[in-house]
Amino acid sequence: MIYSHEVENMCIVKKGPCHGPAPIPEEGKWVKATQIADISGLSHGVGWCAPQQGTCKLTLNLKEGIVEEALVETIGCSGMTHSAAMAAEILPGKTLLECLNTDLVCDAINVAMREIFLQLVYGRTQSAFSEDGLTIGAGLEDLGKGLRSQVGTMYSTKAKGVRYLEMAEGYVVKLALDEDNEVCGYQFVKLGKMLEDIRHGMTPNEAYEKNIGQYGRFDNAAKYIDPREE
Repeated sequence: MIYSHEVENMCIVKKGPCHGPAPIPEEGKWVKATQIADISGLSHGVGWCAPQQGTCKLTLNLKEGIVEEALVETIGCSGMTHSAAMAAEILPGKTLLECLNTDLVCDAINVAMREIFLQLVYGRTQSAFSEDGLTIGAGLEDLGKGLRSQVGTMYSTKAKGVRYLEMAEGYVVKLALDEDNEVCGYQFVKLGKMLEDIRHGMTPNEAYEKNIGQYGRFDNAAKYIDPREE
């Protein structure tokens, strides 16, 4: 250790109280974290790239500082999906500090990593008060049927109004309009569940019909439109 001349000439003043770090809630316990191995929990971070063209939601499940489970969800940028594939391979098995200092290829994923780091080290996790935390595999609970990300996609213009394209329930097939041409419901197909049924041997037409659903006053609408064509 090298000290400056000014410090060398200073007299010693002993340190009195030693408070240590403030305890943070982790998996049903209060932990005074002094090293990365003290960090456990499941949390989420959201990041964006410099031009804010796309965003990433990152979910990590840590046990004693090691990433045991990673879920990477992206939207808005085609290149980011390929970066997500790399990040999902890179993250598990690394320490939290390694992850923070690993180039995850895409700015949005890097920012999500920074944000989730803050959640974890300050005890703002989803599992902060869950005894023994969440099991490995809990990250999948954020996904819908058929393990598809839950996505909402809406488009509108002043001239022509709104179009619902995809809701949490699924891909919107038809919009229902009332007598005033206002949206009063919609019909959707549960894509994840439909594809799951096809994988299990059902014909595409059968799977499609089985997974059609509707919301609102769909049956009593005055008019139906295809939100992508009309």
